[in-house]
Amino acid sequence: MGRHGWDSGARRWRLTALFGVGVAVMALALTLWNTVPGGAGGATGTTPEGATVHGTPATPASPVRPELGWGFTHTQYSADEGDSAAVRRAGGLLSGITSLPQNQHLMGWGASNPEPVPGRYDFTEMDRRVDFIRSSGGTPLVTLCCAPDWMKGGARNSGHTDWSQQALETAPDRDHYRDFAKLAGTVARRYPDVKHFVVWNEFKGFWDDGKGRWDYEGYTELYNMVYAELKKVDKDILVGGPYLVMDSLDPRQRGGAASSEVKGDWGSMDRRVLDAFDYWNKHKDGADFVVVDGSSYTVDDELAPDEFRATEKFTAVGRWVRERTGDLPLWWAEYYVEPGDNNDDRDGWSEPHRDAVQAAGMIAMARGGATTGFYWNPQNKGADCAGCLWRSTELSDGGTELPMLKLIARFDKEFGPGTRYEKVSVAADDVANVRVLADDKALLVVNTLDRPISAKVDGRRFTMRGYEVKWLKR
Repeated sequence: MGRHGWDSGARRWRLTALFGVGVAVMALALTLWNTVPGGAGGATGTTPEGATVHGTPATPASPVRPELGWGFTHTQYSADEGDSAAVRRAGGLLSGITSLPQNQHLMGWGASNPEPVPGRYDFTEMDRRVDFIRSSGGTPLVTLCCAPDWMKGGARNSGHTDWSQQALETAPDRDHYRDFAKLAGTVARRYPDVKHFVVWNEFKGFWDDGKGRWDYEGYTELYNMVYAELKKVDKDILVGGPYLVMDSLDPRQRGGAASSEVKGDWGSMDRRVLDAFDYWNKHKDGADFVVVDGSSYTVDDELAPDEFRATEKFTAVGRWVRERTGDLPLWWAEYYVEPGDNNDDRDGWSEPHRDAVQAAGMIAMARGGATTGFYWNPQNKGADCAGCLWRSTELSDGGTELPMLKLIARFDKEFGPGTRYEKVSVAADDVANVRVLADDKALLVVNTLDRPISAKVDGRRFTMRGYEVKWLKR
């Protein structure tokens, strides 16, 4: 991962707008439909403030909860496009998982520029994603990132969109913070069933080279404006931040940026990240939940002392955050346990190995007090997709479940919001080899070894395959 953590899986900058023939036809159809009487309005063109509600909104649960459970984030390629039968198959697959939360970004990661020219909007691709989430029975939420070019130095009326990595890593100019907040309000009015909004992504563009630290003052100013605008649209909307990358350093590093406050065998937290979090937490005008992001490995891609024990970082960070934020629910917007290669791909482990470490990571987040987490789906168009949730819907036989979706769905079902975790006994000889999590109904056990074992957990002895993730009833 890079110095500021921008090269992890979330930084798969395949953010070019989709230009396929099918998309063009769909965009044209939506545009024409939105110009006739009775249409939803605003797929492209001017959208008067407060005048647009897109589609048929799902009915949100009442009351709206700040915890959503365990779900995933849609990325550049998802299940809303491709072979029609495969798309239906994927939608049916997800609809069988009750209200699994699904996150979509405002711009990028499958969504086009929502406001290419001030006051003129294009929500075609965003509409399609939100509609897919609704139709698949998911709970929709939106991450408010990134910003149109004209808000960050581009020509005001050009309509141009720069999809380069550098452009997407640029924050709005301070003079345009208010414009971005107004765009957030437009989005909230367009999708009234979306009640959860995350402000920005990973402090992108808020690094201050001159000071050698994060521009947490600038981010907090933007956050507060967006927070106020969303609450003005609907007081029941829930808003969270700061979506910081909780970078950690080599466990042997001392002094400098290394924190003496939050550390373990896995490394030590970057002091500059903790300072940024503390500033936001002190100066925010309000928050309904708190959002962080991070990996179990260090900024140098080191898994210390091994890939399973490294996940203890999630517990340590979670407890540190909860100590400062009290009753605010803790979300992990992204979490990574397998370092990426030079192309930021994570395909070096077998699927059982990957599932086992992911399960250990989710256990660690839950132990740290997290109630919500979003898996960053590394979806591509090919038949092979390490760590993906479903087979690509570009394939005629795609849209079928892959192991990672099965893990996330089961974890959400068994350990959703409101779970009261219970202690379980683990035989002394097995403590180092397994990870466990339990409530009064379910027990999750993970074998951290690549060979079969016999383990005694919760008073029961059973065998486990190498890297097996086992669910038991209690």
